[in-house]
Amino acid sequence: MVDVLTPLLRPDQFFSHTTAAALWGAPLPRRVRAEVHVTTAGTAALMRRPGITAHRARPDVPTVTAFGTRLSTPERSWWECASVLTVRELVAVGDALVGRRSLTTFDRLAAAIRPGHRHVRVARAALELVRVGAESPMETWFRLAIVDAGFPEPDLNVEVFDAGGVFLGRVDMAWPEQRIAFEYDGDHHRDRDVFHHDHRRDNGFVVNDWLVVHATAVDAARPALVFERLRQAFAARSRGA
Repeated sequence: MVDVLTPLLRPDQFFSHTTAAALWGAPLPRRVRAEVHVTTAGTAALMRRPGITAHRARPDVPTVTAFGTRLSTPERSWWECASVLTVRELVAVGDALVGRRSLTTFDRLAAAIRPGHRHVRVARAALELVRVGAESPMETWFRLAIVDAGFPEPDLNVEVFDAGGVFLGRVDMAWPEQRIAFEYDGDHHRDRDVFHHDHRRDNGFVVNDWLVVHATAVDAARPALVFERLRQAFAARSRGA
């Protein structure tokens, strides 16, 4: 749809909201992926076409040309998404935008929020939870769920070394003082080479007294068991194990 509509955009029109966020590579819930948002900057006529959600913005709204079209900046698209996403969904978008690709920064996300707007509560609540380091929406989901379950907030993408300084591996989340790690195993972990790498790495963790708790997408639907394993790990550390 974006490719079809791009030639039809006037100079004062651009893709926005979840459409822009998707172009920037942010993860979005399935329920909003089919929506196409087009914003008109200024007072000219909005785009009125089937399947288009039209918006209006100030003439000086920040935009950029990328992917062969005009669209909201990464931070502006994050703010716009506050009107259609939940707090947690918006956190996942924010995590992606400030993450490995460094498309924006925490400060730019904060500056994009418009005080007094009706969606400012959602944006500010999400901004409080955005972190640099989460590399997938499921990692974001588990991080938030772990904190909600009463555990201390973990460090993200932690590099682990043994007592001699030898690199053992990097983990998604960890509590280094307790030597506890939490790993989300996505579908790519089923690959044979990844599987063997994970086992070799975990062996190094075990002999260096690290406790590693693994989770999969199945655990997101029923996290009680994996959280019980995490509680057991913390309990073992509190006993000095």
